[in-house]
Formats: sequence, C-alpha cells, structure tokens
Amino acid sequence: MKFSELLIVRESVRDYDPRPVEDEKLEQLIEAVRLAPSASNSQPWTLILVTEPRLRERLARATFSRLVSFNSFSLRAPVMAVLTLERPKMITQIGGRIKDKEYPLIDIGIASSHLCLQAAELGLGTCMIGWFDEKKVKELLRIPKKSAVGLLLTIGYPAADKPIRKKVRKPPEAMSRFNGYDNNGDAYAVT
Repeated sequence: MKFSELLIVRESVRDYDPRPVEDEKLEQLIEAVRLAPSASNSQPWTLILVTEPRLRERLARATFSRLVSFNSFSLRAPVMAVLTLERPKMITQIGGRIKDKEYPLIDIGIASSHLCLQAAELGLGTCMIGWFDEKKVKELLRIPKKSAVGLLLTIGYPAADKPIRKKVRKPPEAMSRFNGYDNNGDAYAVT
C-alpha cells in the first residue's frame, strides 16, 4: 500500500470485531513505535500493550464514566496500548526548557502516528484516547510514579461492513502557506 493510500485508509475506529490481533502484528506495531524519531533520540516513552481480557476491560473502563461515556467503545477493542512519558535525555530537557517546548509530547505524537499507520497497513483499526483516569491507569499497569501516562490507543480489526469515512478537513489554502504566514499572493521578501 502506498503511503498516500494509508493516509486515506487510517481513521479513528470505534467499533471492533472481537477477534484477537495476531502476535506477529503486535510485534510489527512495537517495531513501528521503536523506529519512531524523537528529540535527541531520547525515545521518551514506554509502550505497554494490554491483551489480557480482564485487565484490558479494567483499563478500558478507566477511559469513561457515567457522565463522560464517549470512550465506552474501548470495551470492544481486543488490544489497548498505553504510551507513557519517560524522562528524556538531559540535552532534550535543557532544550525544552530553553525553547519552552514539551518535546516528549511531540515525540509520543510521532510514535503513536507510526503505530496507527502501521496498524492501518496491517488491516487493523486504531483510535487515540486522551481522556482517561491517569491514576487508575497507572495503578492497573503498575506504572512508576516518575512516569506519566501520555496516551492510550485502542487496536483491533474494524467491525465488518464499515466503509471508510470521507475525511472532512480544511482545504489546503486554509491550513497551509508558502514562505511565511501572510499568503495574500505577494512575493515573500527576504531581507
């Protein structure tokens, strides 16, 4: 599959077939995250794949409540992934302070994109989840206090007979510029 095709096929999946994901495919997802670039090659994450059914259900329940139920679909995903934020290399920490940037957050965004695109190539669906009870997730997975939970993802085979949704995005001229922010058609003057 071409990369341009992967961009069309990859979507947030919220309805899963119950069949398990094969170990070989999970290994490919691990490799996709492992190869993701990061600031100063810090790789400031730990990837935890949760496949054990009872633990996975308890983890899924940490993503919603009676009042906030929009992530209840996570109960149907056969795999959940957790990306923790770990301490980056000292040079990345110093650079982040100087530039007021959270490089580890950028890094797990890149790593999770790698995971999602690899999953799409393998015929798997994913959905990134940013709303969760971090304290409960850390307790369930025995994540050390010094680590933070950055992102959860559901993983599995999409439910059958679901066509790929048409992507609704801003048009290129509303979200991109050439040579600077002002894009009124005038030549960009270099001084």
